[in-house]
Amino acid sequence: MKKLPIGTQSFENLRSDNYLYVDKTKIIHELFSDGRIYFLSRPRRFGKSLLISTMEALFKGQKELFEGLYVYDKWDWSQQYPVIRIDWTRINHATPEEMKLSLCRYLRDIARRHKVALRSETAPDCFDELIMLLNEQSGKKVVVLVDEYDKPVTSHLFDSQLDTVRTTVHDFYQVMKGADEYLRFVFMTGVSKFSGLSVFSALNNLDDISLQRPYASVCGYTQEELENNFSEYINSAAGYLKMTRAEVMDGIRYWYNGYTWDGETAIYNPFSTLNFFKVKEFAAYWFRTGTPTFLIDIIRRRNSTNAILEPIVVGDSVFDGYDPSDIGEVPLLFQTGYLTIKQIELTKGIPRYTLGVPNSEVNEGFMVHLLKAYGKYSAEWIDRLRIDMAQQINDCDESGFAGSLEAMVATVPYELHRADEAYYHTMMLIWMRLLGFKIQGEVPNNRGRADAVWEQPGVTVVAEIKYHAEKKTDILLNEAMAQIHERRYYNKYLGKITLLGIAFSGKDVGCQMEELEILQL
Repeated sequence: MKKLPIGTQSFENLRSDNYLYVDKTKIIHELFSDGRIYFLSRPRRFGKSLLISTMEALFKGQKELFEGLYVYDKWDWSQQYPVIRIDWTRINHATPEEMKLSLCRYLRDIARRHKVALRSETAPDCFDELIMLLNEQSGKKVVVLVDEYDKPVTSHLFDSQLDTVRTTVHDFYQVMKGADEYLRFVFMTGVSKFSGLSVFSALNNLDDISLQRPYASVCGYTQEELENNFSEYINSAAGYLKMTRAEVMDGIRYWYNGYTWDGETAIYNPFSTLNFFKVKEFAAYWFRTGTPTFLIDIIRRRNSTNAILEPIVVGDSVFDGYDPSDIGEVPLLFQTGYLTIKQIELTKGIPRYTLGVPNSEVNEGFMVHLLKAYGKYSAEWIDRLRIDMAQQINDCDESGFAGSLEAMVATVPYELHRADEAYYHTMMLIWMRLLGFKIQGEVPNNRGRADAVWEQPGVTVVAEIKYHAEKKTDILLNEAMAQIHERRYYNKYLGKITLLGIAFSGKDVGCQMEELEILQL
């Protein structure tokens, strides 16, 4: 079997050293044929750097690397172009001053490799001079490839240096507007689409392909690509795990599939898929490489978990360029890969997008870290308690479930407690999602809204959560159960139903359960 390309971002190394390559050159060929200046947004570790490296090898005319690939007999190898590849992960941007110096050094290093010398002293002037010199030297227009164009901004998204960094990056990218007539092809990748960086306003005819259907699979793996390229690895995992091939495929799909940028083309997370084939264990590989601490902190402070707990419908303004100093949690969650497009509907030609969590890896990873943000829980403690609570709900064990709730609340530090029902409501929704239930919050019927409903095979749980700083828990529980019955929150469900009242009074916790069985509506 060919080697798995985990962490291999160099197309030349990948092709020269017997690594497995999922052929994306058909899409690259279409890009080059159809346009000239492109932007692509994808989450981290989705193959953007390898895509840039592949383009670089094409434009440099490294024909031998492409033998056997789609583009091999379709590319004009007699045409070679000077390439300026800017990889922001290799440029120091700890401070604006260090970034300016590092960027100049980086551009001078590119110039040396092309055997030209830069005389300019500032990064924008060096960039402009480099484009002109390479054009004069080769007689060809220049290709500019920018990897992680937004890295300096996202690194300073929540600190005092943001404005200075943004201005520095703006001035640098502004160069390409003036040099447009000397540019043959420009391709920029990043995670977020930020306004005010002179990319989307200054570059003439820039084509943002992030949500365009023909390019939905430019990064990551489709179902067909997974089965055709990784068949031996799928069989190997099935043998190791003592599962059938179909069971392994179902597991990979459940854990790592579900990303879409056009509402139709389902994409597997490449980083997690590759790591699964290496380790042969289902785990949150991608999520573990970069826990979104700042996002979780924003969600906790704003108590805004709706977008994570259930699908949310938005307009296309969510995908516009954002002001990095004032960005909402939903755009951030989408751009960083914790939400994806589940469905696109047109109403009088106007698109409406349903966003949701892509798969089990993101769901479980996010829920665990959110819960840890609401209290000082360890992952081991969470795993143990959630198993107990799932069983307690199935057994209709009131005292056991109340005890688990008490243990959960007892570990929340005093400074994190908030004296309002919404705080406890949110904690309960997170817990129930972790328990594996398909959960909905604020579920309406014709008489009101149930706080939460969650389902699993054989049982539907309808819950009402009450909080009061002074009322005793038994009074709150009576109010919760009376409200469920009075407003008949359960009247749209069939089969076994568990009614669950939960009461919080300070750190005192109580619960009451009642089982119903509705055979017909």
